[in-house]
Amino acid sequence: MAPIVLVHGIFNHVRDASPEQAAARRVADCRPRLAESLRQLSVEVPETVMAYYADLLRPDLSEQVQSGGDDTSFDSLGPQERAAAAEWLASAGVVPPADSQNVALAPLRQMLGWLVDQRGGGLSGTVREQTMRRLERVIVANLREVEAYTTWPRRRNLVRERIAGVIRREAPAVVIAHSLGSYVAYETLHAHTDLQVELLVTVGSPLRVPSLARRLDPALRSGRGARPAGVQRWVNIADVGDVVAVPSKLAEVFPVDADETCDNGLGFHGFGGYLANGLLAAAVAPYIS
Repeated sequence: MAPIVLVHGIFNHVRDASPEQAAARRVADCRPRLAESLRQLSVEVPETVMAYYADLLRPDLSEQVQSGGDDTSFDSLGPQERAAAAEWLASAGVVPPADSQNVALAPLRQMLGWLVDQRGGGLSGTVREQTMRRLERVIVANLREVEAYTTWPRRRNLVRERIAGVIRREAPAVVIAHSLGSYVAYETLHAHTDLQVELLVTVGSPLRVPSLARRLDPALRSGRGARPAGVQRWVNIADVGDVVAVPSKLAEVFPVDADETCDNGLGFHGFGGYLANGLLAAAVAPYIS
């Protein structure tokens, strides 16, 4: 049994590998970053397992989308997807230009540029463009992977069963869920009430993004989410520049016990940056040492 189970987010599909092989590769990438933060507290990284599900989304997603390829751009979006992207950016604090006839026609790259300028503190031309492209890829990939996950009930159930199976087998004290993984883990823990987790840590979570929150199962009630029955404590961590974890303050909608903010620099949404952060280590250490 592993004391820690990780649940990955976007850009995690591993080609030409079984789910077991892919999970092993992904956890091997994550363990050194988790070790960085725990080492500050003189805590060794315990056995850690990845709950891998990216292959289950693959039937409806091109290889490029799941690996962050060229079609993860705003230009590739249809009208409904553009509207969802504009709503996403608005939830991050961007005001759509007044001359936009409707949200689906909003100039997304202009809105994204405004967000980067507001949060980036005067980035140079090249760095600004690279940052904008990274954010663009993240938003588009999240929209499409959520679409792939939520559109077909059978696939949604398969993903939940996969993750629940890992948690049930490993009986971890801690589940750390990143990005789309926090969305999936939230639904899984609600659907499988037998699962007991002492600590749930969500990082870079899009649970409050309006277009995603509307699709949650169980749905929000009176604008509020519920704690999964088997979760004893819930800690959320969001980077100040993470455009996925918007609007900020998950606790305003979900019953988290601690809602922390960090600054991972240009690694604002990466799982590794969160795992290496001292706030995460402080949350996790009491449950594994």
